[in-house]
Amino acid sequence: MALNLRQRTKLTLKLVALAPAFALGLPAQWLALRTGSSLARHMPVIFHRYLCFVMGVRVEREGVLDVRRPLMVVSNHVSWLDIVVISSLFPVSFIAKSEVGTWPFVRTLAKLQRSIFVERSARTKTGAVNAAVAERLGSGDAMVLFAEGTTSDGLRVLPFRSAILGAAQATTGAASDTVLQPLAIRYVRRGGLPISRSEMAEIAWFGDMDLKPHLAALLAGPKVTARISLPPPVTVSQGADRKVIARELEAAVRKAFAR
Repeated sequence: MALNLRQRTKLTLKLVALAPAFALGLPAQWLALRTGSSLARHMPVIFHRYLCFVMGVRVEREGVLDVRRPLMVVSNHVSWLDIVVISSLFPVSFIAKSEVGTWPFVRTLAKLQRSIFVERSARTKTGAVNAAVAERLGSGDAMVLFAEGTTSDGLRVLPFRSAILGAAQATTGAASDTVLQPLAIRYVRRGGLPISRSEMAEIAWFGDMDLKPHLAALLAGPKVTARISLPPPVTVSQGADRKVIARELEAAVRKAFAR
């Protein structure tokens, strides 16, 4: 979509306003990681709140994130914008698909937020990935899993996959069970008005959409309201059926998404 003069001006101003956050925030986060500072968990929240402010993204929240650990957040997935929205609320890291680790600059951002990359098509590597995720969960990190395995069109929730939930079972022990926190994300308003089906295609990022023009159009467009819903969490035991747990979490997210 070609941008008009007003939209190009708006895009330029927002990019200028975003520049200091990247110029200052990325080196600060790198230093925190290098020194093992606890700030490495919390600085991304400040960074992403600023991004939301500049980008014109308002975030509404329903419910509270469970404070118990180990904690895995299990969410639906609509757009790259989900990362910014969720990170503006909670100190979390993400379980990302391996392709993200090959994208210039995005790869840097993901690594600074201590993401774990997953080759979802390589079943033989699931055990190693689960072990890495379980280690992070055991250390107290809250990990976000986009359980659909891909992004949707923003109008529905896709079936949840269960493979990576094995990491939650691997973390569960005698001391405490791993908490699985369902999270539903939906984009509900644009420019103060309810988002139509056609407008959702300009927010949702799915299929073979190119990232750069999608990002530019979103920055140049009207303000967006995202709603985060947090249904009651569930705990997982070592002997539980992953597929049953995945269906339970999917049902909770679908219900919150529809509401």
